[in-house]
Amino acid sequence: MAQRLGVGLLAFILSVLLVGCGMAQPPRGLAPGGEIVRRAIALQLEHKQTQLSKQLAATHPNLDIRHVKVAGFEPLYLGRLATYHLQGTYDLHIQLPDREIDQKANDFDIYLQRQREGKSWRWLNREATAAADAPRWSSYLVRELSAAGSE
Repeated sequence: MAQRLGVGLLAFILSVLLVGCGMAQPPRGLAPGGEIVRRAIALQLEHKQTQLSKQLAATHPNLDIRHVKVAGFEPLYLGRLATYHLQGTYDLHIQLPDREIDQKANDFDIYLQRQREGKSWRWLNREATAAADAPRWSSYLVRELSAAGSE
């Protein structure tokens, strides 16, 4: 009887721990605001543009991110820090030396991570790896928040 009670208690404790670990999510209230999302999209574009500009020996055009619409929102923890996986669309205005281009409804898929002190955000860039490997991430500072914490 005591052995059965011990096994039952152990099973209960393990189930509570497993459910608790699987359900942990960062609070939605700490999610990034619109300006941070816009700046992260711009940072992602600049990162891609820099790689392309080096290959083509071209200059960087001015980019203006507009009308950001978040359609997918997934809070999670990466490296014990609150991280938010955001997906959606944005409009892009590109100013080149000789002309301007407007692109509507561009897709974005970004990960934003709030730093431990809560004063800054980092854009996490998932690097291509073999399917069997664990994902590798590079991180880039998006923005320092003011001392008051306003966005």
